[in-house]
Amino acid sequence: MRLLSLFTSQAAVSSTLIATTLFTSPASAQDRTTEKGEAQITDPNLECTPYYYAPVSNAVKQFPTVWTVATIVSGDTNAQNKYQSIQSQIPNIPPKGTQPASLSGDFSGYSYPSSDPDCWWTYSECTTPKLAGLPSDLTTVPEPNTLGYGFDDGPNCSHNVFYNFLSQNNQKATMYYIGSNVMDWPLEAQRALSDGHEICAHTWSHKYMTALTNEEAFAELYYTLQAIKLVVGVTPTCWRPPYGDIDDRIRAIAHAMGLRTIVWQYDSNDWRGAGNGVDQNYQNLIASAKNGTFATEGTIMLTHELNNFTMSKAIQYYSQLKAAFKYLVPVGVAMNQTQPYVETNYSQPSFAQYTN
Repeated sequence: MRLLSLFTSQAAVSSTLIATTLFTSPASAQDRTTEKGEAQITDPNLECTPYYYAPVSNAVKQFPTVWTVATIVSGDTNAQNKYQSIQSQIPNIPPKGTQPASLSGDFSGYSYPSSDPDCWWTYSECTTPKLAGLPSDLTTVPEPNTLGYGFDDGPNCSHNVFYNFLSQNNQKATMYYIGSNVMDWPLEAQRALSDGHEICAHTWSHKYMTALTNEEAFAELYYTLQAIKLVVGVTPTCWRPPYGDIDDRIRAIAHAMGLRTIVWQYDSNDWRGAGNGVDQNYQNLIASAKNGTFATEGTIMLTHELNNFTMSKAIQYYSQLKAAFKYLVPVGVAMNQTQPYVETNYSQPSFAQYTN
C-alpha cells in the first residue's frame, strides 16, 4: 500500500534551481497583472509573493476554501444539477478508511478483501476496472520509444525558470494542476496554455480520493475544472488522482464528468525529496529506454513541479531522457488527443504533427 507523501510548501526553494536564475528588478518594477509580465520574474521569493488578480478575487465565494476538502458550495445550482445528473452512474462502493486519517493515506484498521473487488490502485496498483463500462487508466502510451512527459502539483509559484527551460528546448508537457494552486497562482496557470502545454486536473485539495464521499469526490474535480476554466479559459478532459489513489467508484465519477484517468508506469519518487532513490529511478528509466523495453509501446513516468528539487531533477535528466527516448511528448499528443479541452477553439497537434 502506498505510504503517505509529504506535500511540500509551494514557497520552498533550493539553491540548485535558484542558481540558474537571473538578477531581477525590485517588486515595484514588476508587472504582476498579466501572464506575460509574471513570466518575466525569475526571483523565486518574488514569484511566491501573493498578488491580487481580480477574476479570482471576484469569484472566490463561488468556490470552496482553498486547500480544504471540496464540497458543493451552498447555492451553486449548476454544481448541484451536474452532481444529480451523474448519481445513477456512481456504483455503491463506500469510501475507503476513516476521515480525517484516510484523507492523508492512512488506511490502517480498514478491512478490505484481498480479491480487490473495487480495483483499488493504492491496494494493488490495479488499473483495469472491474466495473463494466469504465475505461482502463492510462499507464503507457501507444507510440513506441515515447515518454508521455508531464508534471504533477502545479502551478508552482516559482516555476518560471523551469518553464523557461522547457520553452528554450521547445518541449511541451502535460501539466496536472491542483485547483487550489490555480486559484492561488492564476498567472502561473495561464503560462501553461501560453507555452503550449497540455493541462489536466489534479483535484482541488490533493487528498486521497477514495477516502472522500461521492459529493466530495465530485466537488474536488468539478471546482478544479471550474477554476481552470475561470483562470485559463479552457476545461480539461483529463485528470490524475493524487498518489494514484483511485478505485472504480472514483473512476465512475471522473468518467461521468468526461475525464480520462492518467496514472503512470514508473515513479521517479522525486516527491519524496533528496536521498530517496530519485537519481536511480531516473537512471533506471533511461536504461530501460536504451535496452529496447519501449520498442512496442511507450511509457509514462510520475514527476512533479512540486518544488525546486523536483524541477531541478527534471532539468538535470532532460538531456539524458531526450537521448534515450525517440520522443518526449505530452500524454495527450501521444494518444492523438487533438481536442484536449471541452472548448473547440483550441487544439493540440497529433503525434505525427508534433514529431514532424
